[in-house]
Amino acid sequence: MKLLRHPILIAIVALCSGLGTGMFVYWRAAQKIVAALAEAKGENKGVKPEKGWDFWTIEIDNLTSELKGEKEKIRAEYTQLEQRSAQLAAERQELEKLRAVLEKMRQEITGRVIEISADEQKNLRTLSQTYSAITPKAAVAIMREMDDATVVKILFLMKPDVVSPIFDEMSRTADASGSLAKRAAALSERLRLIKATKSATP
Repeated sequence: MKLLRHPILIAIVALCSGLGTGMFVYWRAAQKIVAALAEAKGENKGVKPEKGWDFWTIEIDNLTSELKGEKEKIRAEYTQLEQRSAQLAAERQELEKLRAVLEKMRQEITGRVIEISADEQKNLRTLSQTYSAITPKAAVAIMREMDDATVVKILFLMKPDVVSPIFDEMSRTADASGSLAKRAAALSERLRLIKATKSATP
């Protein structure tokens, strides 16, 4: 009995009893905390973490509006530039077509206009005098074998009263394709467009 009353034994029993009670209380509380943490973790699963900062000022709002406005302005200008580029491309194609038409017309006119150079004036004048001295029928027979450019140059240097009977003979003369009337008309048109120096005129 004395042993049970010994202070050291009492102190050890009290210490063990206190530790056991503390451990029990701590374990119960720890179980509740762990359960609460697990429940909170399950509720927050799949929720995105918040940003590092969460504030908004009127300056940021104004800057955002300004940037949006500039973006729309740039987009509108880009659209206008694309439309202008397409319009310029279409106009360029149209100009190319017109240039091609004008070049073709120039070539046609150049081909129809006959020029008498100074080097051939003397020979052509001699030929014109020779053909003026023969009959229209003989002149037409010879001219049928010549190209139109040479015939036009010779006729240009002849006097009108000599050229008229030649054209009259052409209108009454037939060849493989019919009368020479069409050729006479073509020669008349080219006579109208012929160019010559003053010394070449009759």
